[in-house]
Amino acid sequence: MMFAVAMTFIDQTIVSIAAPDIVRELDLTSSGMQWVVNAYLLALAAFFALGGRLADLYGPRRVVVAGTLVFVVASVLCGCVPDTGVAQTWLIVFRALQGLGAALLFPAALAVVVAVFPVERRGRALALFFGVSGALTAVGPLLGGWLTASWTWRAVFWVNVPVAVVALVLTALAHIADRPRHGTLDVPGAALIAVGMGLSVLGFQQAWAWGWGSAATWLCVLGGLAVLGVFVWYERRPEHPLIDLRVFRDKAFSIDVAVLFFAMLAFVPVFFFSSVYAQVSLSASPNQAALFLLYFFAGFAIASQWGGRILDKRGARPALKLGTVVGAVGFALWAGNLTNLSMHDQWPYAALAGAGIGFILAPASTDAVNRAIGPSYGEVTGITQTVRNYAASVGMAVFGTLLTRVMTDNVVDTLRARGVPSAQAGDIARSISESVAGHGDSTPPTGSSRAAEATRDAMSAIRTDFAQANQWVFYGMAIALGIGFLFAVRHPGDRAPGEERAEPTDTTPRAPAP
Repeated sequence: MMFAVAMTFIDQTIVSIAAPDIVRELDLTSSGMQWVVNAYLLALAAFFALGGRLADLYGPRRVVVAGTLVFVVASVLCGCVPDTGVAQTWLIVFRALQGLGAALLFPAALAVVVAVFPVERRGRALALFFGVSGALTAVGPLLGGWLTASWTWRAVFWVNVPVAVVALVLTALAHIADRPRHGTLDVPGAALIAVGMGLSVLGFQQAWAWGWGSAATWLCVLGGLAVLGVFVWYERRPEHPLIDLRVFRDKAFSIDVAVLFFAMLAFVPVFFFSSVYAQVSLSASPNQAALFLLYFFAGFAIASQWGGRILDKRGARPALKLGTVVGAVGFALWAGNLTNLSMHDQWPYAALAGAGIGFILAPASTDAVNRAIGPSYGEVTGITQTVRNYAASVGMAVFGTLLTRVMTDNVVDTLRARGVPSAQAGDIARSISESVAGHGDSTPPTGSSRAAEATRDAMSAIRTDFAQANQWVFYGMAIALGIGFLFAVRHPGDRAPGEERAEPTDTTPRAPAP
């Protein structure tokens, strides 16, 4: 199951490294490229609850296989995007389809793992599952950098084909028992949560293009949140709801979900923003940018296993408090050193930020799953993963808007200081900001006009402008983890129901309960 979900984690980061090459070859805008990344995360958030419910209703093995097939077909189609005017729409649509496949696959795979391990061994098993599968995200930048440099960026999608084939073979060899539960699928609930999340993230994402004073921006944001409110109201009515809201009566579960939300505001977006920062401000190659992210994952991998041990011995609360503090400090120190434009100076802070996230993800996710109502592990996993990926989508949208806004203002100031008229400086700054997801300094403006010459002369300063804009993003991530700490200290610290009653000698693998 860890192998099966590997490609879903790899795909959260592999596209970020290839982003500059994709932007250049397909002539995408910065906003369009963010949507290529964000469409995957948004589909994950919108359909995770559905995937968890389907795993409960039809059995996890069938849903794992279906999710894998949807994911690999969408991956092939992403790699076959035509070099025409439909490229941006094509990529966004099939990246969203990838997200749907991942949303089916992950909760079903996790339901298998939960069912196999008895509760007294589940903490260690799930810590390993979340730690290893989460650390596989580190493979994305390395693999993406190597494939982009040695072959083509399209290979970052095609690489999923052999992984999917092996995953399907291993799933068949595992002889996973499918024991579907009785119930019906809550189609209205699934539609409401998908529409609500889609609208709200669209508003955040388009705030830069439409403006925060635009009625369209707030119509999407507030309208999406209103639809999510209707979803919560509606879920109290069906006999078999998409999400059983009774689980939120457990204070510890609610705190786990809240901490995961604020941690994920930083976790996935940091891959995109740090890799683009490395390539633009540090003039790093895709391979060098991938190595830059390894510092983050070195801290993440070590802390993830440490956090699992803390969970087994002392419960989730100590790990959550430690993780939010370490993460907030790490991101704040990292932000303060971005303008040094030195990869060597930044690695300790990147590792510290990664360690903070590592302390949080496995303990919070494991503690939340252990609090499932009855045997509905797929459903509870759907809740936690919905929150995680919705937070990642919101983080990408909000931080992307912030980055573009600050970057534009910085470049305008830089060009005006070199004598470029304000109106012209604004147009040039916006153009640079729109293309900054690629190598912003690789295509300086041509021509002999005063503005073009001033812009070429200012490219070194513009790299610093981009670093300064990224500081706002990384400080925002630190603030998000600081808010997460305020929730972590309110965790009751109790063990999940049943842990104290578990028999330590019961190690018989278990199939999902009917």
